[in-house]
Amino acid sequence: MKCFLGAVSAIVLLSLAGCATSPPKEPDNLCAIFKEHRSWYEAAVDTREKWGVPVHVPLAIMYQESSFKHNAAPPMEYFLGFIPTGRASDAYGYAQAKTMTWDDYVRETGNNWSSRSDFDDAMDFMGWFIYKTHKINGVSKWDAKNQYLNYHEGWGGYKRGSYKAKRWLTPVANKVDKRSKRYAAQYHQCKEDLDSSWLWRVFFD
Repeated sequence: MKCFLGAVSAIVLLSLAGCATSPPKEPDNLCAIFKEHRSWYEAAVDTREKWGVPVHVPLAIMYQESSFKHNAAPPMEYFLGFIPTGRASDAYGYAQAKTMTWDDYVRETGNNWSSRSDFDDAMDFMGWFIYKTHKINGVSKWDAKNQYLNYHEGWGGYKRGSYKAKRWLTPVANKVDKRSKRYAAQYHQCKEDLDSSWLWRVFFD
């Protein structure tokens, strides 16, 4: 019986691994990302409609955090260069969400079966976080730079200005902002085609 259960578990894990979506081939082009992964556009539209979050902002933050890898995690740290001591944090998945923050999201939204390695759930989480950042700290949902600083430091840390002591962080936030603006310009060029393709599948598939 144990062998049977073990075999079943292995098959399930292999199936899940096989279903994992690979990172987009052209991560610098939002239109190419959505054309390659059509379901990602549906998730982005759902997030926009649910949380009032523009499509390009969470995608720019997600790229910075995980490079669109479903199983992304902080690098392993080592003692004496070879003894593993664990990771810098428990952040994981597309959104690099920390366990405590993810648990808050699940509790508030009731999305109990959500997974940090699922793109749809990660997008919904980011929509929730950006919405809350606007509500708590008054940061515009379109302000990718300060949204990212909140995302990285937490709402309390941002309010205290903790990012000011990290000279490397503001340039990273500026990079996220630049990518967000580039994504926005690209999206403007392909939105009509994406929407017509998406609506066709909704009504005729």
